[in-house]
Amino acid sequence: MNRSEPVRHELGLEYARGLDAADEMTRFRERFHIPRTADGKEARYFCGNSLGLMPRGVSADVEVELEDWKNLAVGGHLRGRNPWFPYHEQFREPGARLVGAIPSEVVFMNTLTVNLHLLLASFYRPTSGRFKILCEAPAFPSDTYALRSQARWHGYDPDEAILVVRPREGEDCVREEDIVSLLEEEGDEIATVLLGGVNFFNGQALDIESITATAHERGVIVGFDLAHAVGNLELKLHDWGVDFAAWCSYKYGNAGPGAIAGAFVHQRHGDSPDLPRLAGWWGNDPSTRFGLHLIEDFVPHTGAEGWQISNPPIFSMTPLKKSLAIFDEATMPALRERSVRLTGYLEWLIDGIEGSPYSLISPKEPQRRGCQLSLRFSTDARGLQEALVEKGFVCDFRPPDVVRLAPVPLYNTFEDVHLLVDVLTDRVGG
Repeated sequence: MNRSEPVRHELGLEYARGLDAADEMTRFRERFHIPRTADGKEARYFCGNSLGLMPRGVSADVEVELEDWKNLAVGGHLRGRNPWFPYHEQFREPGARLVGAIPSEVVFMNTLTVNLHLLLASFYRPTSGRFKILCEAPAFPSDTYALRSQARWHGYDPDEAILVVRPREGEDCVREEDIVSLLEEEGDEIATVLLGGVNFFNGQALDIESITATAHERGVIVGFDLAHAVGNLELKLHDWGVDFAAWCSYKYGNAGPGAIAGAFVHQRHGDSPDLPRLAGWWGNDPSTRFGLHLIEDFVPHTGAEGWQISNPPIFSMTPLKKSLAIFDEATMPALRERSVRLTGYLEWLIDGIEGSPYSLISPKEPQRRGCQLSLRFSTDARGLQEALVEKGFVCDFRPPDVVRLAPVPLYNTFEDVHLLVDVLTDRVGG
């Protein structure tokens, strides 16, 4: 390709740097450790949709807990600098602010798929007439495995019990009117909806509010896997009336690999002690939690904390402190606004590459996508991803032909985006 020909990124690197300089949100990049390439330079990290970056100060926070364990042993539960017995309680309010809930509706516990199973134990209660689960394709594999195993657990054939809404022929994203149509046509047989709030593959963001309202009109319980939505979209789970939700905190939540996950249970269910659930001692009323063998009956904690099974894993939970504090300071509305501009800039530059072999499979409307743009590459997508990595750009490949790019508003910059498109343009010319 003749690089002297007009292309959209000819505005230049200084233009991108000017956008960063004019954006006060750029300052949050300094709150994170940026990985380095083999030659010691900062990597251009576009993989926060898979694993978020480490906030500064996390090492010191973890070291506090390690030292208390070393010096206090069991005494750390009550006498530590951050006592472990009530440790999880500090995350109620910032967690609720992050997902648009009231504090009693949110708890951090376990990992994502474990939480889905625990919640489905309460919210998938099939009957002979109403036994189906509505989900989308492509869904994250773990969700599919969980749902199919839940159907089998209750004695149903998964091929009959799992109702899948798919993109139409020749399209990449699910049409929300098709979700509505399935709810209208088969709503009397659907027990539970479980959809991804943001699709892991194409980055599509669903209209959670309208889907929830439509399902409720037909008496259907509604849940969402928010692994790719929490820390990415502005959410209002309480006001939207979502029944339950679960998410991990290691993607946009920046809490580290395998970090503690989150769960939401709407107040109308959390305040219902008779709702069936799989019980464990940490979900019991704290006033009797240490009655141990003297008390055989499970008395659930009110709210989402009543779904806890075991005491919290302190070292897995500690990184949340710095992460949630950053979200509180930055605020999701401001982050979302910056995200729309970053992804819009990336899309605009890619659209301007002459002779481009790239096609965007994410929705073009900003309100219908998160910060991830998924590109289908018509020749060698794996080779493209490897070429980007070689140039210091961290992104990932999803077979057979998709590269996922996530400019995260907390730490990515317009400069990152501009330089990424330089490599994409060179790839066309090469």
